[in-house]
Amino acid sequence: MMDRRVVITGMGVISPLGNDVETFWNNLKAGKSGISLIEQMDTADYSCKIAGEVKEFDPKPFFKNPKDARRADRFAQFGMAASKIALEDCGVDFDAVDLNRFGCMVGSGIGGLDTLERQHESLLTKSPSRVSPFTIPMMIANIASGMVSMDYNLKGPNMCIVTACATSNHNVGEAWRMIKFGDADIFIAGGSESTIVPMGLAGFGNMKALSTRNDDPEAASRPYDIDRDGFVMGEGAGCVVIEELEHAKARGARIYAEIVGYGVSADAHHLTSPHPEGDGASRCMDMAMKHAKMNPEDIDYVNAHGTSTGLGDICESKAIKRSFGSYAKDGLIVSSTKSMTGHLLGAAGGVELAACVQAINDGVIPPTINLDNQDPECDLDYTPNVAREKKIKTALTNSFGFGGHNSSLLVSAFEG
Repeated sequence: MMDRRVVITGMGVISPLGNDVETFWNNLKAGKSGISLIEQMDTADYSCKIAGEVKEFDPKPFFKNPKDARRADRFAQFGMAASKIALEDCGVDFDAVDLNRFGCMVGSGIGGLDTLERQHESLLTKSPSRVSPFTIPMMIANIASGMVSMDYNLKGPNMCIVTACATSNHNVGEAWRMIKFGDADIFIAGGSESTIVPMGLAGFGNMKALSTRNDDPEAASRPYDIDRDGFVMGEGAGCVVIEELEHAKARGARIYAEIVGYGVSADAHHLTSPHPEGDGASRCMDMAMKHAKMNPEDIDYVNAHGTSTGLGDICESKAIKRSFGSYAKDGLIVSSTKSMTGHLLGAAGGVELAACVQAINDGVIPPTINLDNQDPECDLDYTPNVAREKKIKTALTNSFGFGGHNSSLLVSAFEG
């Protein structure tokens, strides 16, 4: 069963750079920043006042029942929206496929933080009876995946892997594994996140993890730059439809790319800090290449985790050098699209996978913006400030999460 090939046939993105794949991609290529002063909460008492917010978003059109939109946390609304966009994009006829073999894995790193916070306030300031009966289903991280499956009657494997910022890649990767193993033919998979709320901003802020470049939001996310001072929180969702090749061919689906490798590992090192030598991240990338039966020189582009944190950027650069050897500095091209979107946490991998697929099909590598003074310890080609036209056959995307969770996906141009 494991020789079953898995292809991407649909994509959906909700992001600070646009609420469809085309807008998102065009803004990435243009090097546009989606970071601005936060509008959805009062930041007067917070050291960080900036984020990558999703703008002009109406959840109601993405739900079959508009009441369900009101009963969903913002993260679940994003997950439903990105899933609907991807499912429509793939052109599947739900009456013509076996829904028992149609799976759903739309994860979230944190889940309904806004719901938890608001309902806890009602509990403390009003009474237990004022806590909404929808609190628990709105809050739990798996509910987006459940809601998508219910709206589209998807009866195949349904899960939600929660691995912080590695969430999307793990959900796509394990869906890939289930298709290859023969347990499903088609999946909607990815991640969603919405944590630009008081608890999220305070929690990350008090860790000193967030940039406080409040006077220049668009320049705040600056991976690999010597003047970086932390990551910028983002929100949104990224989902893909993946399916077994013959299943896709039989229904005449358009094929964007093929997922050829998936890596997963643990640092087993620290709650929030990566392994100082990039050991776990390197082993993760190695596994993805082993699955694909590819050598380092076969990879054209790495969409890095690249969060704009002091330690993270250095450790990932070390990991890339461990895995790619001399080719890391002599041919490999890297960039961090988080310089433009901010860090979408559990949704990051989904939108970055879409960026990799677009890079392959468009022949353009999106830049790392705000890279004005490169850190000497980050000594790779990070595509500074301007997109680069280049034929790309294979791209690898990394996502690493608190707890030492590492994930890599390897995608390649489809060859029949």
